[in-house]
Amino acid sequence: MSKKDYYEILGVPRDAKSDDLRKAHRRLVRKLHPDVNKEPDAAERFSEVQEAYDVLSDDEKRAQYDQFGFAGMGGRTGHPGGSSGGGSGGWSDVDPETFESIFGDFFRGQGGGARGAGPQGGFGGFDGFGAGGGGRAQPRPRRGSDLEHDLSITFLVAARGGTESIRVSTQDGASEQIEVRIPAGIKDGATLRVRGKGGGGLHGGQSGDILFRIRVQAHPWYRRDGLDLIMDVPITITEAALGTSVELPLLSGTVTLRVPPGTGSGKKLRASGKGITDSKGDSGDFLAVLSVVAPTNLSDEDTRQLQELGARLPNPRAELPWSDMIGSE
Repeated sequence: MSKKDYYEILGVPRDAKSDDLRKAHRRLVRKLHPDVNKEPDAAERFSEVQEAYDVLSDDEKRAQYDQFGFAGMGGRTGHPGGSSGGGSGGWSDVDPETFESIFGDFFRGQGGGARGAGPQGGFGGFDGFGAGGGGRAQPRPRRGSDLEHDLSITFLVAARGGTESIRVSTQDGASEQIEVRIPAGIKDGATLRVRGKGGGGLHGGQSGDILFRIRVQAHPWYRRDGLDLIMDVPITITEAALGTSVELPLLSGTVTLRVPPGTGSGKKLRASGKGITDSKGDSGDFLAVLSVVAPTNLSDEDTRQLQELGARLPNPRAELPWSDMIGSE
C-alpha cells in the first residue's frame, strides 16, 4: 500500500478531535467498502482508511505516528490488523456500531428481511450481530444525530422577535425550507432548537434536532446591554451649557429626553422601560449617552466671543488633585 499521510487519507487536519476522526471514518466506510463500492481500487482505498483510523484513533499510536511518522509504525505495509480481504470485503475490520449505523438500513432494503453482511463476512443474520434464526434479537431504535447551523439575524429581529425562513441541508443530503421562530430579546450566541429536523433515526428511532447558533448583526446606531437599549447622542456646546430637549427614536415610536444645563460628555439620560422587551415580558431601559461636539470652522466673531467667554469661565482643572503639579518647576 502506498504510504499516504494518515490525516490526508481521512481528510482531517492534524489537530482533529476523536469525534472528527470517527465522522470521517464512517463517511469513508460508507463510500468505499467493497461490498458497496465496486470500483477496482475500492478495496485498497478501504484498507488505507482502516489503517489510518486504527492508528489515529489510538492515542498512543497517534502520538508515535505524529513524532516518528511511518517509521514509528514498525514498518507496516497494510492494515494494522492484517489483510482486509475476504469475500465480504473485510467487515471484521469495521466495529459493530459503525456497521449498524451505516449499513443496517441498506441491507434491510435488499429483500429477505433484516439480513446483511455479518461481522464475520458473508450475508448472515444481521439483527443483533450474530443472533441468528427466527428468535434473533431486534435492533434497538436509535435517535438521529443533531445538526448544527449558524443563523445570522438583524439587530432588530433579535430585539423585536420574528420568523426566519431558512433552507437547510439535512444529513441525508436533502434540502428543506423551515420556519424558525425568533423570540424577542434573544442574545448573540444563544442556541435555538428545532425538533425533529436533524438526522433521521434508525430502526424507528426519533429524528434528531437542528441547533441554530444565533449571530446578531450590528446596528448602525443602537447597541445593547442585556435588555437595555443604548444610543450615542451628540449635542452642541450651547445645548450642553444651556440645556435642551432631544427627541430620539425607539424600537417603536420616539421618546423626548431633557438635557439639563451644564451637561458634559458621557452623561446618560434614561427612559425607564423603553428598551428591549423579551419573550417573557421583561423590559430594559433606553439610555442616551451624550457627547458634546465642539464646533469647527468658526468665524472671526465667533472665535472672539468664545475667547471672551472662556476668559470669564473658571478653570475646570483647578481643583483636581494633580493641578498643583502643573507649572511648579
